[in-house]
Amino acid sequence: MKPTFLKTAIAAVVVSMGLAGSAAATECIAPANPGGGWDFTCRQIGKILFDIKQVDAPVQVTNMAGAGGGLAFSTVVAERNTDPDLIVAASSATTTRLAQNAFGGATADQVRWVGSIGADPGVIVVAKDSPLTSLADMVEAIKADPGSVAFAGGSAAGGFDHMKPLQIMKAAGFDDIRAIKYISVDGGADAITQTVGGFTQAMTGDMSEIVGFLKSGEVRALAVLTEERVPGFEDIPTAREQGYDVVAVNWRGLYVPKGISDDQFNAWADKLQAVADSAEWKEAMTANGLAPFTKVGADFQNWVDGVIAETVVLSKEIGVIQ
Repeated sequence: MKPTFLKTAIAAVVVSMGLAGSAAATECIAPANPGGGWDFTCRQIGKILFDIKQVDAPVQVTNMAGAGGGLAFSTVVAERNTDPDLIVAASSATTTRLAQNAFGGATADQVRWVGSIGADPGVIVVAKDSPLTSLADMVEAIKADPGSVAFAGGSAAGGFDHMKPLQIMKAAGFDDIRAIKYISVDGGADAITQTVGGFTQAMTGDMSEIVGFLKSGEVRALAVLTEERVPGFEDIPTAREQGYDVVAVNWRGLYVPKGISDDQFNAWADKLQAVADSAEWKEAMTANGLAPFTKVGADFQNWVDGVIAETVVLSKEIGVIQ
């Protein structure tokens, strides 16, 4: 009886371990305190992953604030490099900081970039009575006198808001980007106030920051920096339409540890695509002012590589990095 009992016990343990392994809960690290974009990404994507049965158990969200995302990044690289059940919220701020060596020597190729499924579109706006009525007007004014157009933005010098007008001017063939005036203020609302008040000639920011001002008629958008016009704001032309090949969006997405297998990486890309295709995610985007921006798997990885390379070049040109 003893051998039979022992075999049965061992088999039960093996089955139990197998079940536990198959039901391992996914963890999503939000590299900031509760609230804000990264926390939103983890909680919304995590909830929908479970709701549409892409994962077997509710996604556990871990808030890991520190170093503007650097603590989470270094933790994943050093301690969780092969964890197939770990996803991490990321955005344009993540890649900008990596490009500018803000994570103490960490590089973007130390993780794998799964995808983006929504974005807060970048915009360039002016006061309602501004003589600048198009991007071409703005570009020509800067070319004629770089100091004549000052931009207000909510990011620090060299940050994502600062990069947007620089990208446009580079696309227009203007190389003296250090001559472009940028004033960093405390958030998008302050940047709008500076522009409406005439202290700056333009504001560089995100669509979510200007919706109320657009509706009240206080500002006019010269361009939205997306691939296509934004649903609900179809009257705002893209930069591409106006001849400037610039897409600058504050995307919402995920990265995963570099040490997972290709099959595991591709599985996460498929799961994220399923979230993007879901009615639940479309509702979440509408409720939170996000535009569609879906790139997953190798497509997103290649796009991130290009964005980082461009950010490095611009950052060197304005002296943010050596």
